[in-house]
Amino acid sequence: MDPIRTQAYAKLVENGVNAIEEINRLKDGGYTKEEIYVISYDQDREDRIAEAADANEVGRQEEGLLGIVADLFRSRGSELRAKIASLGFSDSEAEFYEKELNQGKVLLVAKKAARS
Repeated sequence: MDPIRTQAYAKLVENGVNAIEEINRLKDGGYTKEEIYVISYDQDREDRIAEAADANEVGRQEEGLLGIVADLFRSRGSELRAKIASLGFSDSEAEFYEKELNQGKVLLVAKKAARS
């Protein structure tokens, strides 16, 4: 089973404080650092939240090497939509979340890895 295609939980929050609180709730609910992703329109903000909450960011494992190389040539909005889609969301869901991120929200995605 491909873990990238398993169902994911997503929640939009207003700011970094809300993001950290929700990440702690997800961890209390059984998710691990590797299963929780932080996505923000501002890359520095995303890095700070992920570090402060000990959470993950979408990387090579989720996007694949070609996705990461393609990110070098994409706008930030296109890059975010690709990252969101790589976590198992449809193109229309990725577009919705990217618009919300553009308004300053933070997207948290929790996704259990498929067990063989």
